[in-house]
Amino acid sequence: MKEKMSDPIILNPFEDVYSPSDDSFLILDFIRSNISQEMFDEIPIKEIKYILDLGTGTGIVAIFLELLNLFPSQIYASDILPNAIKCAQMNEKRNNIENKINYIHSDLFESFPNHLKNSIDIVFFNPPYLPSIERIKKKSSDHAWDGGIDGLKVLSQFFSQVKVYLNRQKKCHVYYICSSKTNLDELYKLIKERGFKNKVLINRHIFFEDIFLNRAVLE
Repeated sequence: MKEKMSDPIILNPFEDVYSPSDDSFLILDFIRSNISQEMFDEIPIKEIKYILDLGTGTGIVAIFLELLNLFPSQIYASDILPNAIKCAQMNEKRNNIENKINYIHSDLFESFPNHLKNSIDIVFFNPPYLPSIERIKKKSSDHAWDGGIDGLKVLSQFFSQVKVYLNRQKKCHVYYICSSKTNLDELYKLIKERGFKNKVLINRHIFFEDIFLNRAVLE
C-alpha cells in the first residue's frame, strides 16, 4: 500500500476487556506489511469471503481490517465477554464504520452459526497465552492473558475446533499470537497433530518475553 494506514481510535472503559498492547500491534503491523490492492499474504483479496477476529476485545483488529476498505469479504468479530462486544461496537462507531462488522458472543466457536462452517478464509486470534500464576484473589482481567498451567489451555481448544470453520476448498490462514513463556514445543507438536503446518512470522522482544505472530495452514 502506498500510504500507511493509521491505527484505529480505540477506547476501553471496561476493566474486564483486554486493551490493545504489543501483541495487538504486532498483528496490525503484519497486516500493513503484507497487503496490497490485490493480495494479502499470498492470498488474492477477491477470494477472501469471510474473515474472523476471534477474541476481538476492543475490536482493534476487526476495525483496522474494515478501515483498510480493501476486503470485499464479511468481517466477523467474536468474544466470550459481553463487555468486549459492547466495547468493540462503541469503537466501531468512533471510527465511523457502524454496523459493518458482524459480532458473535461466543466461547471460542460454541455459539457460531452453522453457515460459517467450512467458510472462513482468514482467522486472527490473540489468545490468553501466558502460564497461570497463583493469586489469592483473581482479577477480572486475568482471563485475557491466563492460558492455564503451560499457556496452552485455550490454544489447544482453539486448534481442536477451528478446522470445522475453515474453508478447506482453498488456501486459508490462521494467525495467532504466542509467547516464549508458552510451552512452545508442546504447542507446535499439538498444532502438527491437528493437521496444521506452522510458521513463525514475527518475533518481537517485549520486556520479560518474546512474543510471536504465527501462521498455521492446513497440510
